[in-house]
Formats: sequence, structure tokens, C-alpha cells
Amino acid sequence: MKFETIIYEKKDNVAWITLNRPDKLNAQNQALLSEVTAALEQAKDDDEVHVIVITGAGDRAFSAGADISMFMDWTPISVTSWTKATKRPYTFVREVPKPVIAMVNGLALGGGCELAMGCDIVIASENARFGQPEINVGVIPGGAGTQVLPRLVGEKKAKEMILTGDPISAEEAYRLGLVNKVVPADKLREAVDEVIKKLKTKSPAILRFAKLAVNKSLETPLSVGVDCEADLFALCFGTQDQKEGAKAFLEKRPPRYVGK
Repeated sequence: MKFETIIYEKKDNVAWITLNRPDKLNAQNQALLSEVTAALEQAKDDDEVHVIVITGAGDRAFSAGADISMFMDWTPISVTSWTKATKRPYTFVREVPKPVIAMVNGLALGGGCELAMGCDIVIASENARFGQPEINVGVIPGGAGTQVLPRLVGEKKAKEMILTGDPISAEEAYRLGLVNKVVPADKLREAVDEVIKKLKTKSPAILRFAKLAVNKSLETPLSVGVDCEADLFALCFGTQDQKEGAKAFLEKRPPRYVGK
């Protein structure tokens, strides 16, 4: 598939999705959001892809959020149709049964923050900024920001960020648990590569179960989540990779996983 607003690259079992509107700070229009969804679908269905990375073109922004020029002509009816069509990336990135890393190389605001929050691991450069500034243009977050942010940073901090529109630094995002690691900008790719290297030593099949189990913990009561975990734990023992992992451990050698 040919993309116009993103770059899709596959190398060494990793799919790289780059938001490619650097002149607009990688702002999200309908075309970009549709293409991100299509790229995630492509990576999900490709058995050769074990890890997915999402980043932004240039060194100023991961994504500065929605392209505000779209807002002028919207009505409640038209925006409802638009959000139904474009909210998919923010939720789908959580549903993809493969690890997704956000490589945040600058501003992650509005929809950019929401997209990063949907990823499994977030590595940010020191100059990154995170925020939900939608209140400043007369709207509220529309890509799950009001639902996901409180779960990550707590109700009070989420309300502060959403009600004031003020962004936070990468270091504060790290302290709050929004970011996994903060590194100098020139070390960002190296830090992401280190995480990729670790993930590629794991079983793709078991990573899928692990991601699903943790996601369920945020969506269900504890008792239901514990039952879900028990079911997924049992399913591990029906995979070739579980047998290979145990055998390799006992034989004191690296495992050779096949993803089944």
C-alpha cells in the first residue's frame, strides 16, 4: 500500500511507522489517521513483524495533535462521523497483539499524546513535551485522552492537564508514569533499539498473551482480570514456544522461538 502522510518501513522484524507531516509538526488530519490505522493493520497481519515503532518525522514533534484547520467547518453531526472514522488508531494501537513502542522525538500534544499513551512502551527525548491542550481551542480531547490519562497519571493531575491545557516536560511525564524512559535526543534511537533487542528475544506468541492480560487489568474488575490471566496462563502451555522456553532454560541455552 502506498502512503502519503506516513512512512512505513519493515526491517529486521520491526515495522517503523513515521508520521510524515513535519512542516505541520506531524499534525493529524483524516488521511494521516486512516493511514496509521492501515499501517497498524499491515504490521499486525505480517508474521515477520514482531515489534512496531511509531515516531514522527523531524526533530520538533512526534505529533502536535489535530490539524486545527479542519475545525472551522465542523458541526456536531460532521464531527461525530469524523471521530467514528478516525478514533480507531488511538484504540487499535492498544489492541494490536504485538508490542508497540512510541519513540517521542518532540511535541506529543492532543492526539499525539493520545497516540503515545496507547502504545505499550514510551521512550522520549529530553525535549519532548506531553499535553492535552484541546481546551485552548474550545474542545475537549476526542481520542480517549479523558479516559486514558487519568488511568496513567491519576485523576487530579489529569484534570489539571486537561482543564488548563498546560503541557508537561518529558521528565515530569516520566515521574508520573506516562513515559518509560527519557534520554538525550541524540540517544533516542539507541534507547529504542535496546528495547527492541530485548523484545525480539521473547516469544511473539507469549508477548501477545502478556499484552492482552495487562490491558484487561485496566478494563475489568480485579476478579475478572485474575480469571482472564489464569486462562491466558493456561493457553501458554498449548504453544510450541512455551515448551522451547522451558527446554532452553533447563539446557542453559538461548531459546529459539517460532511464534507458535
